[in-house]
Amino acid sequence: MLLSKRSKYAVNPLEEDDAISSYLERKGKSIIRLNRGDPAVYFPTPEYIKRAYIDAISENKTHYTETRGAEELVAAIMGRYRRAYGLDLNEEDIVVTAGVSEALYMLSSALVDRNDRVIVFKPYYTQYIPYIGLAGGQEYLLDYKENDGWGIDVDELDRHVRKLKHKARIRYVLLTNPNNPTGTVLSRKTLEGIVDLANEHNLLLVSDEIYDEIVFNGARFTSIAQVARGIPYVILNGASKNFDATGFRIGFTIVPGRDKLSKELKAKLADFASVRVSANAPAQYALAEGMNNVIEHNKAIRYMVHEIEERVNFAVKLLDENKYLSTVRPRGAYYIFPKVDLKSLKLKSDKEFVDMLLKTKYVQLTRGSGFGTAGHIRIVSLPPKETLEEAINKLNEFCRSKR
Repeated sequence: MLLSKRSKYAVNPLEEDDAISSYLERKGKSIIRLNRGDPAVYFPTPEYIKRAYIDAISENKTHYTETRGAEELVAAIMGRYRRAYGLDLNEEDIVVTAGVSEALYMLSSALVDRNDRVIVFKPYYTQYIPYIGLAGGQEYLLDYKENDGWGIDVDELDRHVRKLKHKARIRYVLLTNPNNPTGTVLSRKTLEGIVDLANEHNLLLVSDEIYDEIVFNGARFTSIAQVARGIPYVILNGASKNFDATGFRIGFTIVPGRDKLSKELKAKLADFASVRVSANAPAQYALAEGMNNVIEHNKAIRYMVHEIEERVNFAVKLLDENKYLSTVRPRGAYYIFPKVDLKSLKLKSDKEFVDMLLKTKYVQLTRGSGFGTAGHIRIVSLPPKETLEEAINKLNEFCRSKR
């Protein structure tokens, strides 16, 4: 074998059908792509953030920043979390990364050794598993409860932790809130239960909160920072979603604790940051402006969330007309994750479903099994209503044709 065994983890289900889509487009077909959650395609990055990026370049802020992150951005992150969640941070609690993807890589590299376990709930974001595997660890999968609005059963988590900790070292429990791909927003009560459990079993909690301002349909977001007392925890966030700047590739880790594990972890994350030298410099200064200019940000995020809520609910209403799909209404992010009645459609798998839909109706979705939950599909609800209507009408026609 010429390549490493770990290279097998370098896969991304979100893009696995891109080659088919590109081939069909070269043949003159128009493809509706609902497979990638990139808000900047449909909601241009706010002008004040783009101006800050241009200003940074004009002011020759194109050199390496501090390896932990530009001072301006670190200070802006501290301000945001103080305003939003009452969390007082020090500079050493924060490490700026090249998107949350790099944060995930650094985190698992710092914590996970061979055969260690990481508890992950499925369906999960597709990039979680590769980074655990690349570090030599193994994911331990539990289910979000679809019949309970994709919630977490804390008692079930407790049973599995008790069983698992006698067999392997649990390095952390990974939460995604709001959730990709289901759009779930975890309740404060659920988070408090998870914190109590983590205290009892001495577990590190990692909370991916990249969509923390994109909540709707009456949901209220609670950060792990608001309920985590007495336990070490990590928050992941960045520019991509709330600040509508996916291409900036700026994320960050927050490790607020003063316990031994937290101190060692934040120091090691800083070491990893020094190895790669620096994240994108102009983008860091632009995100700092994005956070500091609260008035402009609030206007931009209010508009985007209002539009996303309208589009998600419009799409769900159309999907509800399809008796072969069952959908839990999302309350955050911008994804819909219907369950497909594959048996009635005489299809073998969700992959066969999305492949046939793409090749016959020219609509590209993502298979639920790519997120760890087979028999589902993920729909990105960012495009305008007329595009969503066309795509879902084609999806419904496809299902009717397979009866």
